[in-house]
Amino acid sequence: MYAPFARTLSRLRHEKGVSQRQAAQALGVSQALLSHYENGIREPGLAFVVRACDYYQVSADDLLGRQGEGRRPAPAPEEEAAAFLADLCRELCRRSPEQETLLRCLAGELAQPEDPKKSRAVKA
Repeated sequence: MYAPFARTLSRLRHEKGVSQRQAAQALGVSQALLSHYENGIREPGLAFVVRACDYYQVSADDLLGRQGEGRRPAPAPEEEAAAFLADLCRELCRRSPEQETLLRCLAGELAQPEDPKKSRAVKA
């Protein structure tokens, strides 16, 4: 899940001073689904993003947490893959508590940058 979106969605609701129930009703979703969006559990479709932009009167870039001219460059493919695998491990921990220790260890290793010295030692 794209974390800046979840944080921004929650922040905008708080700034508007409305409850989650009120915002959900205005946005045409259930309160539970809005909670999932705000907590980064689920990703919304484009139709919801458009409704949220209209409701909060912000651009899609603002809602998605994208910065103006100095936008952060896209992550390198390796970083993106490692982040995806770490997220997958966390989800598997949630679904399979008996494997949690092993999966958390794996997720932690994936989040660590690779040591070039170790890579060369293994290849040699």
